[in-house]
Amino acid sequence: MPKDGFTIPVVWGDLGKQLVEVGVIDAAKFESIYASQGGLSAPEKELLSGNTPGQLVMDQSNAHVLLNLLWAFGLANENPVLTEGPMSDPAYGGAGGFASTGGWTISKGDAMEYYSKYPLVVLSPEQQALVENVSKGIYRPCCGNSTYFPDCNHGMAMLGLLELMASQGANESEMYEAALQVNSYWFPDTYLTLASYFSNKGIPWDKVDPKLVLGSDYSSASGFNRVLTEIEPVSASGGGSCGVQ
Repeated sequence: MPKDGFTIPVVWGDLGKQLVEVGVIDAAKFESIYASQGGLSAPEKELLSGNTPGQLVMDQSNAHVLLNLLWAFGLANENPVLTEGPMSDPAYGGAGGFASTGGWTISKGDAMEYYSKYPLVVLSPEQQALVENVSKGIYRPCCGNSTYFPDCNHGMAMLGLLELMASQGANESEMYEAALQVNSYWFPDTYLTLASYFSNKGIPWDKVDPKLVLGSDYSSASGFNRVLTEIEPVSASGGGSCGVQ
C-alpha cells in the first residue's frame, strides 16, 4: 500500500457533478460526513461538483471519499449486473434490502429511486462481458460475495470502478491490478496480512498475481479466515465498515 498513493488508470471527469444533479448524491449530506474531519479538501470538492480531467489518485486520506463516490456511481449507473444478476434474484426479496442499497443514505430520495437508472457510462457488449467476467473474480473480505453480487458498499463501488475502467479501454490485467490496490486501501489490515503471508512463503507482494489474491481463496471472508489459521494478523490504521463513511 504505497504511502503516497497510487494512480488509478481512469478519468472521473464530471461524474460527481452528474450524480449530484440527478440526486443520487445530496451534496450537503455528502460534505457533512467529513465536517468533523476538517471537511473535504479542494481536490475532493472538485471530484464531487467539478470536472477532473486527470486520472484518479487514491491514498489513505481520500480512500473513503472515493469509496463513497464510486458507490454512488455503481448504484446509479444502468448495468445488467444490477438488473439481471444476483442482486435482483427474487430469492433475496428484492434489491432494496442490501447494505449497498438500503445503506446509501446520502441521496435526495430513496436509494432505489436511482438504482441502475442512468446511462452515465454506456458499455459495448465486449466491455460489458469484460466487466462481468472480472467482477466474478474479485472478492472482498467483509463477506463471501464477488463484485458480481455487489450487496455492500465495497462491492458496489468496485463494480462502478470496473465499469469506468472498461469504458475507458482498460484490459483484464489492468482491472485486476487496480482492484487489488483499491482493496488494499479499503481493507488495509487484510492485505498487509496477506502480504506477510505470501512473504513467509517466499513470494514478495509485488510478485503476487492480483487475480489470485483477489479470488475467493484469499479475499473472501472465509478465504481470509483460512489464512488467519496460518499467520497472525497485521494491524494498520484505516479501513472501514459497509456503511457510509
